[in-house]
Amino acid sequence: MTSSRRLVKAVIPAAGLGTRFLPATKAVPKEMLPLVDRPAIQYVVEEAVSSGLSDILMVTGRNKRPVEDHFDRGFELETMLRERGEDTKLSRLASTASFANIHYVRQGDPRGLGHAVLRAASYVGDAPFAVLLGDDLIDPRDPLLARMIEVRHRYGGSVLALMEVAPHEISRYGCAAVTETDEDDVLRVTSLVEKPSADRAPSRYAVLGRYVLDPGVFGVLRRTGPGRGGEIQLTDALGAMCGTGTAGPVHAVVFSGRRYDTGDPGEYLRAVVRLAWEREDLGPDFRRWLGEFVASHTRLPAAAEGLEAA
Repeated sequence: MTSSRRLVKAVIPAAGLGTRFLPATKAVPKEMLPLVDRPAIQYVVEEAVSSGLSDILMVTGRNKRPVEDHFDRGFELETMLRERGEDTKLSRLASTASFANIHYVRQGDPRGLGHAVLRAASYVGDAPFAVLLGDDLIDPRDPLLARMIEVRHRYGGSVLALMEVAPHEISRYGCAAVTETDEDDVLRVTSLVEKPSADRAPSRYAVLGRYVLDPGVFGVLRRTGPGRGGEIQLTDALGAMCGTGTAGPVHAVVFSGRRYDTGDPGEYLRAVVRLAWEREDLGPDFRRWLGEFVASHTRLPAAAEGLEAA
């Protein structure tokens, strides 16, 4: 089965409160927390655009106005930079404002990811579309979304992204039961469970924050009641689609590339370090400083210190 419908639309849910980053996110949306010198949401938009998705809907909330401002023109700032002759900084602003056609809709009640996706129904219409979550940043050198779009074109239906994790980590994710296909990195998804305990997980395959969905998912979401946490879970709707064959099959691309988890404070810090480490402009000095910092703050165990002193 192949699908000739071309994907051009992406949905980016961005209504979460970011409570794990309080008090920083009391006034600043978590999507605007910087990864070096770009907010996390910009990396997600750039990924969508690089995958050929030029029409983007962000599902936002009441405190997300800075997200809209970031992708808007800043005429006063542009004028100041132009007068100062700071062309490099000016070009960065111009590219931010011209990434794609970006639209916004508010989620209203925070009723879960499934509800956020459902808010995009009138925007999407009857075309397939992608969903990108801002907590998962995929390195542009590992084009996951482009591969998922290829798989959707071949098989139709919907396509998830899976990553193999350790058993003790699976309770943080949706988990997929799968069967093999004739492609090494593609699996057929037979069922899904939202955040199962390790002993109840059907596999070690965790669902990442990238989806390519058939528009039939909207009808399923409308019939999906509250699940884990009292929220409408996208995982529950996709699980129902696996079981009934509604809106075509559900496949998955197994991802083993570079991914940055920005939804957890510790992982967020590690993402900043990794990205700064690899920057051509910042990396050399940063790597030198970091090496010196680690060396100066690493102490030998007490027993080893005693031997060294002897």
